[in-house]
Amino acid sequence: MRAAKILIVIGFFVFSSVSANAQFLMDMIDTTTDLGKGMMSMYQKYDALRFSGYIQPQFQYAQSKGAASYAGGDFGPAVNNRFTLRRGRIRVDYERYNKVGMPVVQFAFQFDGTERGVFIRDFYGRFFETKFNLFSLAGGMFARPFGYEVNLSSADRETPERGRMSQILMKTERDLGAMLSFEPRVKNHPLAFLKIDVGAFNGQGLTGPTDFDSHKDIISRIGIKPRKIGHSGILLSGGVSVLYGGMEQFTNNIYRMGTVNGGPGMVVDSSKNNVGKIAPRHYYGADFQLKIPNGKGKGSTQFRAEYIRGQQTATAFTTETPGVIPVLPDGKLAPLYIRSFDGAYLYFIQNLGSDQHQVVVRYDWYDPNKKVKGTEIGRPGAGLTPADIRYNTLGFGYLYYANEHLKFTFYYDWVKNEHTLLPGYTEDLKDNIFTARMQFRF
Repeated sequence: MRAAKILIVIGFFVFSSVSANAQFLMDMIDTTTDLGKGMMSMYQKYDALRFSGYIQPQFQYAQSKGAASYAGGDFGPAVNNRFTLRRGRIRVDYERYNKVGMPVVQFAFQFDGTERGVFIRDFYGRFFETKFNLFSLAGGMFARPFGYEVNLSSADRETPERGRMSQILMKTERDLGAMLSFEPRVKNHPLAFLKIDVGAFNGQGLTGPTDFDSHKDIISRIGIKPRKIGHSGILLSGGVSVLYGGMEQFTNNIYRMGTVNGGPGMVVDSSKNNVGKIAPRHYYGADFQLKIPNGKGKGSTQFRAEYIRGQQTATAFTTETPGVIPVLPDGKLAPLYIRSFDGAYLYFIQNLGSDQHQVVVRYDWYDPNKKVKGTEIGRPGAGLTPADIRYNTLGFGYLYYANEHLKFTFYYDWVKNEHTLLPGYTEDLKDNIFTARMQFRF
């Protein structure tokens, strides 16, 4: 917390200094002369400094007190309704352009301040090559280039939160690393529709204080930008993504699905040779987006979908990517669990006769362990836990865009879990959530 506050203060003074120096230079230029006008034009043309942000105050009502939730975090044991400040973002962007208007360098800094504390969300630089105007290189803290929903800004997304799967597999969406991008910036380039990102990242995201092993995640996405279909005005876009990574096994106890007492269950491999090997974290995904215009000033109809499957390494009671070396309450190293998973989301978004009114319906599921179902979870000796339960969520809501700075969202999450033999999970949990949110943006 203290480090974050120090960084914010430094960032404030840097921003103030840049702004002050910019204003000083502008004040020193005599715009009544041709030379001064040329200098002013050059200064304004080659440098761009932007300051933006948004806040999201909201009220939520849960179906029961103490409900576990991916709609902004779990409720307190005696709480079924709450006011929260879900996000409070401030962002500074600096960009430098060359004489022909092509970007040369970009710097971005964003932090998030709420009642829970202050946290850095983006802190990176990007360099653009200007000979072919095809490539760029980014380094620092930024969003992983995987899928569509992970990279869609919380300010622009129609639902209050990303899906359960996105939050579990890529908590905070961001990581520390470097990324090379192919994205033609020349007008009418034959590959202008294409964007390819390839990056190497620490792997644990922003959930841990520092990287705890030497293994890196390689993440890539090949995306097609929105393309018109014929003369209809319909826009189609999509992409395929791969995350090929993992984490070092600091313990020799590795659990995988097998057969226990004649049924599916977790089987331990206690070989000493396991220590030092890499437990897999492999994701494969595909996504598409379709936007159909409804007429001038009447908004659009949109469909989005994304499917992800692969292998995830975590622990007995969670499939969330570990942020630190997992340990048990007694301080001993926790065994690792390797599970095959899949999940998806589907969006339907419809404007109601204008750009101001919009309804959204989203269905998503996350199955953390594809090799076991329902009442197979909880069988004696199977070693399965709540982390193996599949969840399906149907959400629907209404959005009102009062103006470019103010948005209202009313959204309901209807969450269904598998019925198992585990105590507390023999029937559906009472964890549906209603969210009413305002968003102020500048």
